[in-house]
Amino acid sequence: MTSHERLRAFGNQLIEVHLWLREELAALREEVEGHLSGGTRLRELRAHCLTFCSALTRHHTGEDDGAFPEVGARFPELRPVLDELRRDHRLIDDSLRRLQELVAGLDGERDPAEVRREIDSLAALMETHFVYEEKRIVAALNALDVPGWDRARPAFLRTSGGGHQDTRP
Repeated sequence: MTSHERLRAFGNQLIEVHLWLREELAALREEVEGHLSGGTRLRELRAHCLTFCSALTRHHTGEDDGAFPEVGARFPELRPVLDELRRDHRLIDDSLRRLQELVAGLDGERDPAEVRREIDSLAALMETHFVYEEKRIVAALNALDVPGWDRARPAFLRTSGGGHQDTRP
């Protein structure tokens, strides 16, 4: 595979981002458990939760606003799949909001079991969503040639925070 082909393998890059998001959720889960057992400080847990939630939201917003319109235009038969993925995004967004509220309330007013249940729920939603998305649209993403995506990594493929540019190929 040439460097240009690697840069255009957007579907393969999507799988890499999903792996990274899974790892980040696992790390967040560990921090929750660490906090509940007296280890991780609440401020650090809240910061990691916010960072993770922001990254997942940026990824899904990038798909909804950038990747899915490109895929839908080139592969109209995938539009129902894209609509279903967008519905998943809304469910995941709801779970992220609940998780942030629960973590914010961990200073005594929330039951730790609620936080664990929400993380489990979010993990299940993410996993089914990622597996379905990877099975249904990776090949289509790999077939896309979007010139702007060659110049700058699109938002749905970024793993770095905020304004930092992800420079991985």
